[in-house]
Amino acid sequence: MALLFGFAAMLLVGWYGYRALVEQQVGFPLSTIIQSDPEEESPAESDKWQGKIDYAGLNRDLAVLAGQPQMAGLAVAIIEDGDIRFVGAYGVTDKRSGEPVTPQTVFRWASVSKGVAGVLAAKLSEEGRLDLNAPLSAWRSSLRLPGGAESEISPVQILSHQTGLTKNAYDIKLEQGEDPGLLRRQLGAAPLQCVPGTCHSYQNIAFDAISEILGHAAGTLYSDAVQKQLFEPLGMESAQFGMTGLTGAESWARPHRGDEVRALQESYWRIPAAAGVSSNIVDLARWTRAQMGENADILSSEVLDLAHAPLVGTRGVYSGDLARLLRDPSYGLGWRSFTYTGRQLVGHSGAVDGFRSTMIFDPAARVGVVVMWNSGWGRPFHVPFAVLDSYYGQSVKNWLALPDPPPAEKLPTSSALSN
Repeated sequence: MALLFGFAAMLLVGWYGYRALVEQQVGFPLSTIIQSDPEEESPAESDKWQGKIDYAGLNRDLAVLAGQPQMAGLAVAIIEDGDIRFVGAYGVTDKRSGEPVTPQTVFRWASVSKGVAGVLAAKLSEEGRLDLNAPLSAWRSSLRLPGGAESEISPVQILSHQTGLTKNAYDIKLEQGEDPGLLRRQLGAAPLQCVPGTCHSYQNIAFDAISEILGHAAGTLYSDAVQKQLFEPLGMESAQFGMTGLTGAESWARPHRGDEVRALQESYWRIPAAAGVSSNIVDLARWTRAQMGENADILSSEVLDLAHAPLVGTRGVYSGDLARLLRDPSYGLGWRSFTYTGRQLVGHSGAVDGFRSTMIFDPAARVGVVVMWNSGWGRPFHVPFAVLDSYYGQSVKNWLALPDPPPAEKLPTSSALSN
């Protein structure tokens, strides 16, 4: 009996992925693949897809991408000319139940959260409440660095990963359940990659010292300061911190590794500035619009310029063709930047067990892409560049490299679709 139920669940999951492809081929409505809330401005119906980008072709490709065995669910939003022009939701939140992803499904941002800390720091600096260049020792922070370098390192260097520590120092201990505050104190005895302040070395635990500093500067908890100064003014109602910010949503994506649904681990939620935010795809798109200057009453151009400006060169971003094509990789206050076909892009990506996310935007063209999915497969990291190629009218590479659709005679009939 258990085997029978297991086989039925597998069929249900396969059906959702396959139906995404089938409906695109035969013209049936995507009622279980793309849904919209009439109270949202999210353009989830095809008659609202207007602009330079080939939205219909992209929608077909995304449906096929979501149907691959490495995937579970996928949510994508596109901002063109500063407006949200496309919202797509594909696949399932949970391969066991087959519940479909919708535009309201909440996913984890993971390290995309780092840009929130950078923007809040820039905003508090503009308000005169934070000296970004003061030494870390001027604040009540738990971070200790080898040789007492905390008396020399500033919030700017924390936010741009210039602590000198070896990459991802003590992340494994965090994953094993150790307290992040204690781990920050123990970093005083950790090995160095370079002299503090002289190179970029990506961090999570050390980075989250900024949550302590920003909380002190704002006079409240870091998460409360973000909600009051950023998320609430931007109308980002689904954007929340902590595990309950994910699991408390009516629809939330379960983490997957292949067909296995992973158990949620609290570890990276305990470092909120580094990896603590979850939201639906529409709110991540709203956040991206704000980074393009579309909400100047909340985030001024001075704040955005300060947060996004490249401060330190980094190693190549991603791997393979992306690593070769993304030039001048740099890091600012929680933000990556690089050039792609001569155009300056800004953004960040994130990864925790069973979740991935990415946001990339061209501030000059006011076009951007946000993607979240609940599996560990890396192919969706290519989606922003497929979109940008369409917008720019260029063909650098078939970034999605999708398989051919099944032959027409293999498609189920309309009666099968209605069952």
